[in-house]
Amino acid sequence: MGASILRLFFHDCFVQGCDGSLLLDDTASFQGEKTAMPNNGSVRGFEVIDAIKVAVENICPGVVSCADVLAIAARDSVVAVRIGAHLGGPNWAVKVGRRDSTTASFSGANNNIPPPTSGLANLTSLFAAQGLSQKDMVALSGSHTIGQARCTNFRAHIYNETDIDSGFAGTRQSGCPPNSGSGDNNLAPLDLQTPTAFENNYYKNLVAKKGLLHSDQEVFNGGATDPLVQYYVSSQSAFFADFVAGMIKMGDISPLTRNNGEIRKNCRKSN
Repeated sequence: MGASILRLFFHDCFVQGCDGSLLLDDTASFQGEKTAMPNNGSVRGFEVIDAIKVAVENICPGVVSCADVLAIAARDSVVAVRIGAHLGGPNWAVKVGRRDSTTASFSGANNNIPPPTSGLANLTSLFAAQGLSQKDMVALSGSHTIGQARCTNFRAHIYNETDIDSGFAGTRQSGCPPNSGSGDNNLAPLDLQTPTAFENNYYKNLVAKKGLLHSDQEVFNGGATDPLVQYYVSSQSAFFADFVAGMIKMGDISPLTRNNGEIRKNCRKSN
């Protein structure tokens, strides 16, 4: 679940900024972001945010926004994964004071969130549109050291592309049939080696041509970001430092503050 909460924060911040817009449910008169292509049937963990919000409201009602709850939960997810693996690792002070949006953007979710088919240029461009550098993009991609992906998102990479280790492709093909519609929701770990530990094996996998998603392998595929990947392979502490810097920077994307937005009582609907 830690990886899912981290992904919720990323998908929220890339659409209208870190404003909790992703948490809003659709209604008869309102279209949110949950059914947009990058999110539909893919993002999860909303009930965890709901439970945290209820607990917070019981203690200090109307004070902590859903956007801040999500930002803090994303940090705590990384910390919890590290503790669970009995490892040290990244931790950071989360800036607070965000307020919640009363709107959402279905089109923004479809257009702003990098799809798994992205090449390096598209990844760089979509991150740059949010004020994030190529270095931020490579460091934040390291979040794929935990979590899983659906067969539908990596099928083309393991069957049709050459920038992949053949043995690794065969391993992943065993759980992901070649035809669309068959096994689309079958899951595979983004990090084959240690899928539940937050460390730098993600980058080691890229160097070995064992990136699960096309967009993952594009970060190490003869392009401008190859040296940074190799640096993170050689220095896990450098990856942690840059990941933390990237997470703080991402959390600063267009927050609603002061009289803008609201403090939602229920993260799924505006007051």
